[in-house]
Amino acid sequence: MNQNLDAWNQRLEYHLKSDFYGMGSFLAGRDSLPEYDRLLLGDVKGKSLLHMQCHFGQDSLSLARTGALVTGVDFSEPAIAKARELNLQLGLDADFVCCDVRETLQHVRTSFDIVYTSYGTIGWLPELESWAQVIAGALKPGGRLVFVEFHPVVWMFASDFTEIVYSYSNAGPILEEEKGTYADTDAPILTTTSTWNHGLAEVFTALTQAGLQVVTLDELDYSPYPVFPDSVQYQLGRYRMKRFDNKLPLVYSMQAIKPL
Repeated sequence: MNQNLDAWNQRLEYHLKSDFYGMGSFLAGRDSLPEYDRLLLGDVKGKSLLHMQCHFGQDSLSLARTGALVTGVDFSEPAIAKARELNLQLGLDADFVCCDVRETLQHVRTSFDIVYTSYGTIGWLPELESWAQVIAGALKPGGRLVFVEFHPVVWMFASDFTEIVYSYSNAGPILEEEKGTYADTDAPILTTTSTWNHGLAEVFTALTQAGLQVVTLDELDYSPYPVFPDSVQYQLGRYRMKRFDNKLPLVYSMQAIKPL
């Protein structure tokens, strides 16, 4: 986990100046959330929202711009410092907390209408039981989880997607050395990380055992981001790998409710 934290701390500088994150257009008012996520979240005005694993807060601040009462959590101190800086710069009132996401309830004492987490989050966690317990503990009765993630099928492939090398289910850490970063492949950094693949059944089981009721499950054959090899935009904001077209699920979502 220390290696992973170091990797994210190193990435921050290059993410902030990358075309991928487009800070110039974001500061000028662009909403950074994908259209799909906005549809799932619905009208967030006046609703309290916990954004788990928020990186440097771009999506958190987009939600705050549309009236949500946002608390963002991430384990990277430089990222949280930047989120707080952007919050002041934009004149917003989001709150940002630096901690391991699994320890959120030790640092955040309020309850929320919505918990939101998306894209490249749970793969950094070795197990999901504590993650699901945080969500259940953070939600108000009747509150809702909106969870969007890259599909576990894509993490079975080697990074160049030429062969399947990893298990669909959680079979222990996947150790990888990466030059650059998904947001800037030319960034002059070399990082070593450990990630874990979590199948849909593992996610569903963790949430239900934490006392939540899963109410929707959806699978998409596109990604809102061009993060996979030979990505082609076939519709605005929708990318597929040219070699697979629409044959692979790239993203999935789950929504869950905390019973009254």
